[in-house]
Amino acid sequence: MARDYYEILGVSRDADKEEIKRAYRRLARKYHPDVNKEEGAEERFKEINRAYEVLSEPETRARYDRYGEAGVSSAAGAGYQDFSDLGGFADIFESFFSGFSGGMGQSARRRSGPVRGDDLRLDLKLDFREAVFGGEKEIRISHLETCNTCTGTGAKPGTRPRACPTCSGSGQVRRATRTPFGSFTQVSVCPTCNGVGQVIEEKCDTCGGSGQKQEAKKLKITIPAGVDNGTRLRVSSEGDAGMRGGPSGDLYVYLFVNEDAEFQRDGINILSQVKISYLQAILGSKLEVNTVDGPLEVTIAPGTQPGTVITLENRGVPRLGNPVSRGNHLITVLVDIPTKINAEERELLEKLAKIRGDRTSKTGGVGFLGGLFQ
Repeated sequence: MARDYYEILGVSRDADKEEIKRAYRRLARKYHPDVNKEEGAEERFKEINRAYEVLSEPETRARYDRYGEAGVSSAAGAGYQDFSDLGGFADIFESFFSGFSGGMGQSARRRSGPVRGDDLRLDLKLDFREAVFGGEKEIRISHLETCNTCTGTGAKPGTRPRACPTCSGSGQVRRATRTPFGSFTQVSVCPTCNGVGQVIEEKCDTCGGSGQKQEAKKLKITIPAGVDNGTRLRVSSEGDAGMRGGPSGDLYVYLFVNEDAEFQRDGINILSQVKISYLQAILGSKLEVNTVDGPLEVTIAPGTQPGTVITLENRGVPRLGNPVSRGNHLITVLVDIPTKINAEERELLEKLAKIRGDRTSKTGGVGFLGGLFQ
């Protein structure tokens, strides 16, 4: 499992950009392979560079904070960091360490290659039964697609990008620096083409030269049976389109389940309640109850006590990934004891009380129901 990038740099998650940069400079100076010959120093240096590469860019850092490593997997792989934004520090650092420009060249060349598109997130609400049984759902997303007019080149149809005049298409510029220790070459990303190696003279009217266009799209996705709040589905290649022939990112759909007026969920079990009269509890009865599968007749045994739980096996939620296996539906029985009865009902109940041994008080009625259920 990849280590946390904040931990690698030794900074808190709310550290500002300057604090991250200072931590990076200190660690890079300590672990650079030309300085530190200890075993593992080079891997540590690459790890530090990768962490700074992600956390130094606000957008990339935001994706990392939200999704972790998966959210920045489209960024450049671990390697030597491009120091072009460090100003004078890069010049000083490179003056003392030969071979350092090679790592910079690798970073610059990576910019001109294919770039994977960004992953996207969509939050989707489901009704209770949709989460239980799953099914097909239509969603609408807005993502970047490759411009059809210019086929992703960014150039106006009939024209094409040309090699950058500043870097001659290499995507990087070199600058020789003379020091008391000799001459060294600093390599940095070309400021004219931003490392792409090409410039567009006549931009595509449709996408403005970006090679991509924001488009709305309808998709049908399959919701597996048994999903719950927080379940994440990955829809491959439905994120933003990649650049320069790179693959598209993925779409991550996060599911949230609406509450139901009748049913609650406890893992793969479903909970509900049914209210019966005290006479049904005493005498027993058959009654129809609602389940997620539809109405079902259940038997109330004579003498059923308040709080009794009736178990309907295999009427619960299908197990995610194994829909053949289902939980149970647990129904709690509530007994409705009337607060008022008419004269005829009182007379009948008092007669019943005498038959059962006159368990009521002399004033009549008080304590009768308690004794009735014993």
